[in-house]
Amino acid sequence: MPEELGKIEKLEVEHFKQGKKLYLVPLVYAADQAPDEYREKCDRYWQEVAEQLANLASKIGKVDRVYHESISQSGEDGLKAMERLNPRSYQIARAECDSGAITEAVEDEELFQEVMDWQRCLMLGFMSEKVASKISGFYVEAAKKRNEFMARRISETLGEDEAGLLFVREGHSLQFPGDTEVFSVFPPALDEIHRWLRDQARVGVEKVTEASREKTGVEIKKVEKRAKKRAKRKPRG
Repeated sequence: MPEELGKIEKLEVEHFKQGKKLYLVPLVYAADQAPDEYREKCDRYWQEVAEQLANLASKIGKVDRVYHESISQSGEDGLKAMERLNPRSYQIARAECDSGAITEAVEDEELFQEVMDWQRCLMLGFMSEKVASKISGFYVEAAKKRNEFMARRISETLGEDEAGLLFVREGHSLQFPGDTEVFSVFPPALDEIHRWLRDQARVGVEKVTEASREKTGVEIKKVEKRAKKRAKRKPRG
């Protein structure tokens, strides 16, 4: 299980200075068109990430290797790809590299693209249960190979007594090597982001429900109006 940052204070710091270490940072994205309130929360999140990483560096060890989900290039090319993907995680990665860290490719491009393609297929939905089952199987198989590649890549490039920094989405299913101590960076602002997204989802559902009720009410009124008109008509005879 990954170690949460707050628990480090209760343990002997010297214990963690030896061996491989991996600092895990959940990826948070904020599109240009996102509401200002959400963007502010994201800005605070990344500021807190930087602060917690600085705390880890001072107590356990500075970052030697930088890994980023979706990035299959190393060095400067990897940083440029990061900047296009997520400017905020790039800023932190750039600062670490300016201090001596090295950007390492963590993805196999072909495997990554395969997983993304199967995921897109699943999002389309299917009429046939047989087709849905097959596509799901292809996705699971590709995702498993991708995770294995990423874990192996980190194991092979992270040196003994080094610290790596991995930017990865929440809910990932990566299994890290047993010789690597994993620390989850989980700033308070991440809880605020989760809460904001839940609130927005609930509001969205309420709006859809209300719109549905209004539409249903209009339809009912139309039916009632037509029924009254029919009732007023004299029977033909």
